[in-house]
Amino acid sequence: MSKRKTTVAVTEEESTVKEPLVVDATNKVAGRVASIVAKQLLQGEHVIVINAVSAVLSGNRASLILEFKERLKIRTRSAPWKGPLHWREPHYILRRMIRGMLPWKSPRGRQALKRLRVYQGAPEDITITRRLDIPKFTRTGRRTIYLSEIAREMGWKGKI
Repeated sequence: MSKRKTTVAVTEEESTVKEPLVVDATNKVAGRVASIVAKQLLQGEHVIVINAVSAVLSGNRASLILEFKERLKIRTRSAPWKGPLHWREPHYILRRMIRGMLPWKSPRGRQALKRLRVYQGAPEDITITRRLDIPKFTRTGRRTIYLSEIAREMGWKGKI
């Protein structure tokens, strides 16, 4: 039996790469941004999240800090240096929130996660042509804390 290589013709729609969706997380509730971004990723969109440092978590400041510090204590008993590893940088924390809303163990979820980029600030080389605005989720007030403040409490030494 001979094995023939079959070639698949690529149509114009598949060959054209869409511009990625850009989401600005400044003063937006991180969980709500994460759920919207996860949905877009599962629909096949490329998504870039900028200003993850300025994303907001809502709730009591002290209890949120305590909750994130408690996560740092989770380790394996036999080899604690092996993990689990806990990210302390704000953009990795937000990326992990988005990953939690994806079926990342399946091939579909892995492909969706590869289409995600999260940045602490706003890189200069990104051209914003398609923006995903989330105006109704803007939240500021006394019962909020920035993701950068949580990262600082966890040991992040970066600049804001």
